[in-house]
Amino acid sequence: MTACTFLSKRFSALVWLLLLLCGTAFSQSPEQGATEIQIWTAGGPSIAGGRGDTGVWSAGLRYGWVLTDSHGPGFLNGKFQYSIDAVPVYLILQPVNTAYGVGLNPLNLKWNFTTHSSVVPYMELSGGTLFTTHDVPSGTVFLSHHGPTGTSTINFTPSVALGFHLLRKCTWTVEARYMHISNAGLSRLNPGVNTFEIRLGVGKFRASKK
Repeated sequence: MTACTFLSKRFSALVWLLLLLCGTAFSQSPEQGATEIQIWTAGGPSIAGGRGDTGVWSAGLRYGWVLTDSHGPGFLNGKFQYSIDAVPVYLILQPVNTAYGVGLNPLNLKWNFTTHSSVVPYMELSGGTLFTTHDVPSGTVFLSHHGPTGTSTINFTPSVALGFHLLRKCTWTVEARYMHISNAGLSRLNPGVNTFEIRLGVGKFRASKK
């Protein structure tokens, strides 16, 4: 199976899940005790601060839990949510050796601001791991005292995001995300990649059973 076929099959599975989600009667509010299921896609270019000329596209599945009721003063009032992302589709477009991969983001700390409308803004801090078919970022292998050294096929993906939910029959999500890709010293060469991405998601919140 080629890498393109691998990605295509997984993306098709996410599309079918989307159709299933939009036909399911879930609640539409991130209230305490609710769970969120969402499929999403994200992409964008590299920016200053690391290796350039690199683009990233990914798609994944999120499952989250709204853990608290509203807390905080004034416009900071909101509800805390913890989520996990599985990322079966990852494409790193770089000058040498386009890389395909999969990822897991086990740490997504999200603050849903309290509003009285169908638009719910949020901010989020995330961390995950990325496994790819080629070194990311790509680069010329150099000779060290220990032999040839490159970057790594295992990287970490800390990120920060600002976005909003639009509560409809399906919950639509739009966000801007800054993500840093780095091997955190697993390799002697660690130039890193900084990206700015737009992420689009669709899903639903489900009320807790009482």
